[in-house]
Amino acid sequence: MKANLNTYRQSPRKVRIIADLIRGKNVAQAKNVLMFADRRAAPVISKLLDSAIANAKTNFGVETDGLFVKEIRVDKGITMKRMMPRARGSGFPINKRTSHIAIVLGMKEGSEPKAEKVAKAPKAKAEKVAKAEKPKRATKTTKKSEK
Repeated sequence: MKANLNTYRQSPRKVRIIADLIRGKNVAQAKNVLMFADRRAAPVISKLLDSAIANAKTNFGVETDGLFVKEIRVDKGITMKRMMPRARGSGFPINKRTSHIAIVLGMKEGSEPKAEKVAKAPKAKAEKVAKAEKPKRATKTTKKSEK
């Protein structure tokens, strides 16, 4: 029950402000906080939270009522290095930072996943994989006519 976003083009320091707001809250409260947060990272984290919720429903058959944000981690991504022209032909370095965001959802005690959906989820994935695998095409062989 997790979702990741890699190389999001904003500084981790700025993204952590929003991440700290929703850590430990249940999913409904977290969505509400993100809807009214006036930061650039808020809609991005909200979309990532929706993805984690969808993963929980699809893969584990869990209802959203019992979910909460167990862990949200904002790590440093790559830093793109640029130069800004300065006085007398010198250059001043500019670091364009990126973030890796990971959300892990947990279930509250007393809320159990539905057994039927959990059992069906891996079977459904196996069927999709089997359908996706196409049989290999036979290669044409040309026979040279004998003289």
